[in-house]
Amino acid sequence: MFSIESGRRRRFIAGGAAALGAAAAIGAVAAAGTANAATGSADHFVKPTIVLEHGAFADASSWEDVIKELRHDGYPVVAAANPLRSPSSDAASLRALVDHIKGPVILVGHSYGGSVISAAAAGDPQVKALVYVAAFLPAPGETALELTNRYPGSTLPSALDPVTVTNPDGSTGTDLYIQQDEFRHQFAADVPADHAALMAETQRPIAQAALTEKAAIAAWETIPSWDIVTTEDLNIPPAAQEFMAQRAHSHVTEVAASHSVAVSHPRLVAGVIEKAARATR
Repeated sequence: MFSIESGRRRRFIAGGAAALGAAAAIGAVAAAGTANAATGSADHFVKPTIVLEHGAFADASSWEDVIKELRHDGYPVVAAANPLRSPSSDAASLRALVDHIKGPVILVGHSYGGSVISAAAAGDPQVKALVYVAAFLPAPGETALELTNRYPGSTLPSALDPVTVTNPDGSTGTDLYIQQDEFRHQFAADVPADHAALMAETQRPIAQAALTEKAAIAAWETIPSWDIVTTEDLNIPPAAQEFMAQRAHSHVTEVAASHSVAVSHPRLVAGVIEKAARATR
């Protein structure tokens, strides 16, 4: 059974490289602002804005190479900054961003980001498709932790390093990191070592409580979805990913990749996103 356990303490180097994610997001927003009216040359297809929501232990820079592929093909892109505090509050932040964008939107969520887009898109006619990338697709009443527990295969608990934090209301909470010396094996086994090391050093923590908050709504019940299932994933068991994708009647693409598939296979990820965009035109 998956459980949140205390990992070995490690030293963090959460320093200047953390600005990478913010810089990537700002650049992506600027690009989206100038490209919102992008059209296909052949048939004047108005391309939707692609909004990318990262998951736990990552930041917006994890989409960098996917963004390059999408921009090359003329899609406006925004890589959102996910607070990683709770599905409901993070969804509210994402929904506010989507409401600020003109025209149709495709929401893309990686890992925990899948829980966020599932809530943020509910009842929003602006969102034309959902794309899940090694992600959670919780049904109402389910949690990320419960879905992971449902199938064997996750080795995340022993790789975690919990840090006690004081919440804004004065209560005590726990932020979860992945130990730097375990990061590549656990999260990014098919990413070059130097890049994986940078990802480990700039990772952003998720609030432990976010993994146990129950979903209130599931946008995939009414919005068409696409799903990339990573068969070498050590965070979300592949069997859990397959179950969620089939339940949502998603268009599924399987790939032998780690949890960091957007980094190791950006062209594949961008290709699935573009399929979703074309199919919902």
